[in-house]
Parts: sequence; structure tokens; C-alpha cells
Amino acid sequence: MINIEPSKNLAKLPSYLSTKINQIKKEAYDKNLDVIDLGMGNPDLPTPRHIVERLCDTVKHHKNTHKYPQAKGMPKFRKTITEWMSRRFGVELDPDNEVLALVGSKEGIAHLCMAYLNSGDLVLVCDPAYPVHFNGVALAGGKFYSMPLLEKNNYLPDFTKIHEKTAQKAKMMFLSYPNNPTAAVVEDNNFWKEAIKFCKKYNILLISDNAYSELTFGDYCAHSVFEFPGAKDVALEFHSFSKTFNMAGWRLGWVCGAKKLLYPLEKFKSFLDYGAPSFMQLAGVAALNDSQDCIRELASIYERRMKKMTHGPSKNRMESKRNKRYNVHMGRTPRVLS
Repeated sequence: MINIEPSKNLAKLPSYLSTKINQIKKEAYDKNLDVIDLGMGNPDLPTPRHIVERLCDTVKHHKNTHKYPQAKGMPKFRKTITEWMSRRFGVELDPDNEVLALVGSKEGIAHLCMAYLNSGDLVLVCDPAYPVHFNGVALAGGKFYSMPLLEKNNYLPDFTKIHEKTAQKAKMMFLSYPNNPTAAVVEDNNFWKEAIKFCKKYNILLISDNAYSELTFGDYCAHSVFEFPGAKDVALEFHSFSKTFNMAGWRLGWVCGAKKLLYPLEKFKSFLDYGAPSFMQLAGVAALNDSQDCIRELASIYERRMKKMTHGPSKNRMESKRNKRYNVHMGRTPRVLS
């Protein structure tokens, strides 16, 4: 057997967290232990029937969708996304230049790092964070600066704590609200305004990972970064079908933003992959265009589970104002915030 080493960027990463958790879980199952799986956020409910039926019909009756897809996404898929963004957030996007289909948002975020970062480039990353926010940076050869998410700050990063020299060196910043893993949300929209102002001042690309925008409880309604003035000058926003429609294994998402900021990722992906399958994109069109009741039902199930957990033995510790979050407002008239 030859002796050959992997890349230094890969070697310096530890084993992926979910892989470790799965191994521990397997060992517990092998010992016949009673396991409550609190590992990777893999939806345990089925994909809504109308989305599955659209996929099956397309695969059976539209053979052209079996061919190589358009790398940037089908025009119909991109147009549907812009219409959904307009209905949901009041955000207007150009489907030809400001939307890019992804093989899941995790893939898109990792590839974005590779498209933008040179060896040693600095990225501002929340701590804790969704793993790809820092793993993607490491794989691209970049370095990350941790922005602590503390309870006293409502689990939001404090931009005033970032040293001037650090800010000047930073090339990208990752934010994700509703947040994984803290479940925090942005309740004071001045936060987004400050984030945009900060990134514009220091010439930083702001990445909004908005995968959980639709899974909110109570009367809270999540925002898009593009609802705030100046965001298009500095930001890209990622969305996912995985949690919203229980399509985690389907691997479908999108990223949107100004053409100039989006193009490096589009170029990178054109060399690396052929994009999401066309039949998958058409199922995504059905998901976004058809009734959104399935999302409301899903959110209500998660809310019931949350209440059951927080009314258990740890009620006093776990029950706080941040648990009032998460309900879906798909029929809401969008507001553009000033």
C-alpha cells in the first residue's frame, strides 16, 4: 500500500462532529441502551406528499430532466425563488443574475469559501456555529476569528469587541439567525443594520445563512438581510429546502445577492459540478409555489416538542424568552424596513 498524505488543510481538521456522534450512537445501540438522538438535525418527518408526487411525475414523464442540468439553476426554479422572496420578505431580485441554485446550502457555503479565500485570509465566524462556517474556511486555507455568542448579548456577536486590526484584515463574516445551534433570533433589527454598516466600513462580505427562516414559534417572524438598506452592497444570503420542507436528503438550496458578489461562486461551481438535478429543482418549484400549510404544521410539531422539553426537569433553566420564537408567517404582507 502506498503511503500518501492528504492535504494539510484537510489533515488539520478533526473528525466531523456528526460522524463522531453517529459512532457513539452505534455503540449505544449495540449495548441495547435506550437512545434519544440529539445529534445531527436530521428531520424525522416525511417530505410533504405533494412535493414527492411532483418529483415522481417529473422523473416518469419528463425525460429531459434526466440530462445534465443548468449549473446556475433552471430559469423556472430561479424565477420561482425570486417570486417567493418577494412574497415572503418584500425583496426584489433578478432571476437571471441574482439567484444561484445549490446542491444544498452546506455545499454552497463551503464552495463560497473556496471561491473567495486565499491562504491565510481571515473570516469572522460565530462561536458556536454551524460546522461548515468554520470547516469551509479551514478547507479553503483561511483562518477564522471567533465571535462569542453570549447569553448576556442575547447570543448575538458584539461587533464593538472586534479589534480594529482584526476587522481590517477580515474578508468575510458568517451570521445565521434563527441560529444553529443556539436557537437565538434577532429581536432588535438594529443588529442587521449594524452588521451591514460594519461590513461596509471594513469591506467585508457578509454571509447570511438563513436556513431556518421559516421554522419560528409564537409571533416571531424571521427577516432576510436584504430587507435592510445597503445589504445588497455587502451580503449574500443562503436558503435551504432541508428543514423548511423536510427535504434534507434531497440536497437542494439557493443563494441570492448582487451579481458581482455572486459571480465568483457561480464560476467556481461551473468548474466543479453540474448543479442540482432538474427534476429536483421542479420539485422545489412545487414546494415554494403550493400551499405553505405543511410548514405551519411542521413548526407546530416542533413547538409542541419544545414545550415538552422545556416543561421537563430543567424547566427553570431552559425556559426563557428565546423559547417564544418560531412560527411561520407565509401569508404575511412583507415590509421593507428602513
